[in-house]
Amino acid sequence: MSFFSDTDSPTNLTEYSVSDLSGSIKRTIEQAFDQVRVRGEISGYRGQHSSGHAYFSLKDDKARIDAVIWKGSFSRLRFKPEEGMEVIATGKITTFPGSSKYQIVIEALEPAGAGALMALLEERRRKLAAEGLFDTERKKPLPFLPKVIGVVTSPTGAVIRDILHRIADRFPVHVVVWPVKVQGEGSGQEVAAAIEGFNTLDPLGPIQIPDVLIVARGGGSLEDLWSFNDEIVVRAAAASKIPLISAVGHETDWTLIDHAADRRAPTPTGAAEMAVPVKADLDAEIASLAARLRGATARQMDNRRQGVRALARALPSLDQLLALPRRRFDEAAAGLGRGLQMNTVNKRRAFERTAAHLRPDMLLTRIAERRQRVADRVLRAERIVERRLDQLRARLSAFDVSLRATPARIKTQTERSRDRLKGLALRAESALSGDLSRRRALVQAQDRVLQSLSYRNVLKRGYALVRDEDGVPVKGAAALGPGRAIAIEFADGSVEAVTGAGTNPGGSTPPRKKPAKPEAEAANPAPRQGSLF
Repeated sequence: MSFFSDTDSPTNLTEYSVSDLSGSIKRTIEQAFDQVRVRGEISGYRGQHSSGHAYFSLKDDKARIDAVIWKGSFSRLRFKPEEGMEVIATGKITTFPGSSKYQIVIEALEPAGAGALMALLEERRRKLAAEGLFDTERKKPLPFLPKVIGVVTSPTGAVIRDILHRIADRFPVHVVVWPVKVQGEGSGQEVAAAIEGFNTLDPLGPIQIPDVLIVARGGGSLEDLWSFNDEIVVRAAAASKIPLISAVGHETDWTLIDHAADRRAPTPTGAAEMAVPVKADLDAEIASLAARLRGATARQMDNRRQGVRALARALPSLDQLLALPRRRFDEAAAGLGRGLQMNTVNKRRAFERTAAHLRPDMLLTRIAERRQRVADRVLRAERIVERRLDQLRARLSAFDVSLRATPARIKTQTERSRDRLKGLALRAESALSGDLSRRRALVQAQDRVLQSLSYRNVLKRGYALVRDEDGVPVKGAAALGPGRAIAIEFADGSVEAVTGAGTNPGGSTPPRKKPAKPEAEAANPAPRQGSLF
């Protein structure tokens, strides 16, 4: 604040407040440098702030300027800032009045020339190669005859038509296209999401999982193909469980996804040729193999037939094979009659020798021997029966003695069992009495706890419990309006009442005038109620 008036000012200069001067400088700079392009090296970049903005500096060998990229502009950047990168930033110059600093608000960012892009590309390639993403050992072989082919490309370009046409010409199979942007902001994220999406398809879902993937794009400049150099795309290609063919650009164009893919095709058409064989060539090869198989089978049969004929010529004739057995049969047939005659003579001689020993006295002697043997066995059986009867009589006598002694034994056992039962009954009664005493003490302890926690003890101290017409306890005056039926429960009973219009739920209830106490009560005032706590 100035202590001089305009008329007392020693000069004709206009006075400004600090805020006015800062605002004027801010407007002047923003009008003069509304749109500028600044070339410099990124310094002090630490990634996005938690707010989503990015703060760093641009510098050269002589000066430095603060820079900021707001959250909305950062998400639209084609190239993300990196520490030490030489870039060309497009934006406007503004000031920060709070600290008298100026900065550039960047709206677009690009590397400073193709040389910078190539240097950035080479640095990123070395970083990913060091992680093993480009190793040959991790590359998967392509299936010989895939049933489903997944294609990640733009649905409107000529690339997809070339791929479909080439596949239809060579070997028609089912093709699933995942449409993505192949150039511009967000194209890298879409390509990576498409690769991951194909790998996470449900095997039982409506879309079949492809046997091979093709990531394709037509030719272009280094900037046009930059999306396929994004780290997120390279990592998605390296992590793909499905064999992946990279077909980005022309034959001379190389991107980082070409190193991470399982196979690189020089063109999208070449990728289609790698994915499927030529059906006509396969048919011709199968026909050639079938003809060779038929020829080999015919030649083998001819060779086997000639071998059988050679073996047949070496075998003897049927007459030669049967001559010896036929002679043996004839000799056996000639000697059969003589053999029968000799067998009959031998049998007759044996019968006569046996008949000479068959006399009546020998038969009588043998019958007497057998009769004596039978009598001896009868005597032995009678003696055995008598011994068995004696044994049975002895066992019956023993059983009779045991049965006579049984009543006394049973009586003794009964008395012992009765004494034992009495002892067990006394023990059970004592145990039951002790258990009942313990349980009665436990129940009494629980009852004392319940009594101490019961709200009725609080009512005995002079408090009251208010319930609404449904019997639900009321916790505050705001829950009741005028004219509501309530029940007030005291320690010795409950009364019914109706709320009036004097309740004030939002504030305190106005004090009511206390009625005059009787002289007896004034003379003997009741003791004051103690605190609930």
